Amino acid sequence: MSPALNRPEIVAELTAMSDRYEKALGDNDIAELDALFYHGPETVRYGVGETLYGFDEIAVFRRNRAGGSPPRDVLRRHITAIGTDTGTVDLEFRRHGAERIGRQSQTWIRTPDGWKIIAAHVSLMADIS
Repeated sequence: MSPALNRPEIVAELTAMSDRYEKALGDNDIAELDALFYHGPETVRYGVGETLYGFDEIAVFRRNRAGGSPPRDVLRRHITAIGTDTGTVDLEFRRHGAERIGRQSQTWIRTPDGWKIIAAHVSLMADIS
């Protein structure tokens, strides 16, 4: 039996978590960003210029990143709830003053401490102009 997809209450929870992440990213709120990631060696984050395995590597990267993430606008967001304890959030964004489109994918899991990101991938589309 396949898990139920996109139960409205789970999509609403993931939407709220995605909004919370975007606010923390925009504010460069490192403590909040840390709180949103799963604290374990299983967590992975592939960035535009970095490959990070485990929560500890992600936390060190955030602390060493001068000024945080460049400001951006979310252009499109797609959320898929898989059952009641897993979901994905995929979005397209554009950094302020840039032409290239960025993409972000996150896998969220429900833990005893709430929803956490266990895998994330950020990339920029190739410049085809």
